[in-house]
Amino acid sequence: MLGFGMEYAGAAFWLPLVWSALLGLAVAMYVVIDGFDLGVGILFTAARPGNWRDRMMLSVAPIWDGNETWLVLGGGGLFAVFSVAYAILLPALYLPLILMLIALIFRGVAFEFRFKADRSQPVWDYAFHYGSLVATFAQGLVLGAFVQGFKVEGRGFAGGTLDWLTPFSVMTGIGLVCGYGLLGATWCVMKTSGELEIWARLKARQFLAGTVVSMAIVSAWVPFLGLDIQARWLSWPNVLFVAPVPVVTALVCLGILKALAEGRSVAPFLLSIALFLLGFLGLAISLFPYIVPPAMTIWQAANAVSALQFALVGYAVVMPLTLAYTAYAYWVFRGKVAEDGAGGYGH
Repeated sequence: MLGFGMEYAGAAFWLPLVWSALLGLAVAMYVVIDGFDLGVGILFTAARPGNWRDRMMLSVAPIWDGNETWLVLGGGGLFAVFSVAYAILLPALYLPLILMLIALIFRGVAFEFRFKADRSQPVWDYAFHYGSLVATFAQGLVLGAFVQGFKVEGRGFAGGTLDWLTPFSVMTGIGLVCGYGLLGATWCVMKTSGELEIWARLKARQFLAGTVVSMAIVSAWVPFLGLDIQARWLSWPNVLFVAPVPVVTALVCLGILKALAEGRSVAPFLLSIALFLLGFLGLAISLFPYIVPPAMTIWQAANAVSALQFALVGYAVVMPLTLAYTAYAYWVFRGKVAEDGAGGYGH
């Protein structure tokens, strides 16, 4: 009995850690791989009508719906293993999440209708653009609200309907639009050629500048939110371990500029992904182990050990399959989109 109790206590400690890593991976995958196709939508109406827009949409058309699988994995996993946190976060974030889903529906419809439309094609161009823009901004609002924290009493949300709408969350929304715009522009650099690629390089520099400024503003703002985030970054000896993160982030930004100037196609996109992953790491350093900041940790929100173990079996099957499908899809549709916009890919 003693051995069983110790084993159970160990599982109660480690399983929430494992699940937080898995959900973090799912969210990071969604942000990176759906971020660039949302970024393409953000750029869309700034591009020339006709061939440029056709090629931009063709570059993401074969893979965009698979990218959103990671959003389902993240949300479903949160419900399955941290149901208390799910029950707190959804009421707190209903409006921006509903806004995001409606926007994603509009852009999804635009993918299906645009190539079949004739006179109404401009309508679907704007549906794709504004659907992408609104969905991205709504995700930024959710991120800002999460960093700010939530008012919790007992095991329920005790705040107001519009607690998520603050100057800080608006700033994070703007920052995420810039970041996704950077991912979308560097994706177009990698997947297109000719004048469109040259234009995308210019847009990538512009969105990189916006991303850097937004990151700087948000980083300077966070210590004034009344949380203990500043102590995590600046207290001794924490500073020894976390100081490389902003340094590496600055080097990655310089690397993106250098790769764009040198005419490289793949490196700007990969470095932009690295920039996002560094931002995700900074978020983890700032908030871990809270899943409902600053009120509830992953251990307080975790379901029973048996539920975590049962769900882990399903994830052990679904997540590798999703990774394999994602990798295969990107391999099949590798290369640049043909300049005639006919849908062919060069390898």
